[in-house]
Amino acid sequence: MSNDMVNPWPLIIVAGVLALFILAGLRSKSRDMFDYGVAGRYTGRIGGGAAIASNWMSAASFLGMAGLLYLQGYFALAYVIGWTGGYVLLLVLMAGQIRRFGKYTAPDFVGARYASPTAGLISAVISITISIIYCVAQFKGIGMVFGWLFGIEYSRGVVLGGAVVISYVAICGVLGVARNQQMQYFVIIVSYILPLMFLAHNLGCFWLIPQFGYGTAMKELAQEFNFNFAAPFAGTTLFQWAALCFTLMVGTAGLPHVMSRFYTQPNIRDARWSVVWGLFFIALIYWSAPAYAVFARLLEARGGVIPEPAAARKMADIMVLKAAVMGGLPSWLTGILAAGAVTAAFSTVTGLLMTGASSMSHDIYYRLINPQASEERKMFIAKSSTLVLAALVLLIALKPPGLIAEITAVAFALAGNTIFPVFLLGIWWGRTNRYGAIAGMLSGIVITFATPLFGGYIPIVAVIFPVTSSALCGAPLVIAVMVLVSLFTPPPPEEMRRFLAEEVHGHLD
Repeated sequence: MSNDMVNPWPLIIVAGVLALFILAGLRSKSRDMFDYGVAGRYTGRIGGGAAIASNWMSAASFLGMAGLLYLQGYFALAYVIGWTGGYVLLLVLMAGQIRRFGKYTAPDFVGARYASPTAGLISAVISITISIIYCVAQFKGIGMVFGWLFGIEYSRGVVLGGAVVISYVAICGVLGVARNQQMQYFVIIVSYILPLMFLAHNLGCFWLIPQFGYGTAMKELAQEFNFNFAAPFAGTTLFQWAALCFTLMVGTAGLPHVMSRFYTQPNIRDARWSVVWGLFFIALIYWSAPAYAVFARLLEARGGVIPEPAAARKMADIMVLKAAVMGGLPSWLTGILAAGAVTAAFSTVTGLLMTGASSMSHDIYYRLINPQASEERKMFIAKSSTLVLAALVLLIALKPPGLIAEITAVAFALAGNTIFPVFLLGIWWGRTNRYGAIAGMLSGIVITFATPLFGGYIPIVAVIFPVTSSALCGAPLVIAVMVLVSLFTPPPPEEMRRFLAEEVHGHLD
């Protein structure tokens, strides 16, 4: 995507914000593996919630969600409900227990809980795969925004934006990222809501709380232009909506880089409250995305320019910025919005790359290849892995397979079909053993990618296990596999069952 005329103010504002993050990161650069993607430092309940929200507020939330709502209306609310509901699920079922268990990464938990290096290795590979898929979506958002900023084509925007992200992660490390995430969330929330208020004012809607004021715009679209945003399941089915919503919920609860935030809290209560605050901060963005989608459609309708479906899909991921331009917002305000979009993608990519890198260095290299590795050696492997993963993501992002939110949903499906069942049963059913965990994760991988692998030969597979929504049928099936295999194989060590009963569930916090 390119601009014929490049306005310097958005570019200056984005460059200034990124420079601020890099300087802050350099001041708190991590120097050991404990900081680099494994634990981090305590940042308080509200600070932890802001870090969770920043880690979560990706390009899919900032750009992709509004784009899908713009295209699909009511159906895309599954993303809002699924992602928000996933945090409630995480809070109720696993947040405190994960923190009490005391392991620093998802592979660490799986390897210790099931006393199996093989299970830990499989979960590490899954974590890396999730990071890669998720990062592809973020790099697409970065590429589109940088292309818009510099007036260059998408592929050049991806390369330029990717170079900025990689440089920051390699130089600063996770401690800079963790502290920056609180500042990044402030930038994200201000840059998303402030332009929305101006946009609502320009369109004659209630601008003070635009999240509640865009109803008049929906009414005008329905009455004047015969466009009903609230029509449920238009062009789709209830099963597809429920499958997507459920997949995003369990996928949220199974994302490794989200789970890792609980280990930065000193106790269970702070871990739970961090999730509560994170949910509140996330909701502020999610209430706003539908307003951007409705305002974009209304501006197009008032201007008499209704794009064809193919053209609308092509520009949906950048619709937030287009709405600001079409709505006549001043260039400095559009620049703030662009800075928020870059920050959202930037903050998530750093967390994802470092989660993948820590899996490579800590869970694979240190635990399986070289247990005597020094901190310097592990740090070298982590940073090298970051560069390798980023390069791989960049290559895939040059030709992205779908919209930002759609690509992200595949990562959620994989997490929901693999990590979530293993954690859920590992915490709440002491009889689950290594054989059940391994069988469940392998089954979950096959289920997640069943449609591209077998959908062309067996059409019913694509219906039951949609590539972005496979966990509705997949996660229960994986849980059933884990239960059956565990029951027909030897039980886990008695020490682990006692640890779960006494330490994980045996007292209140």
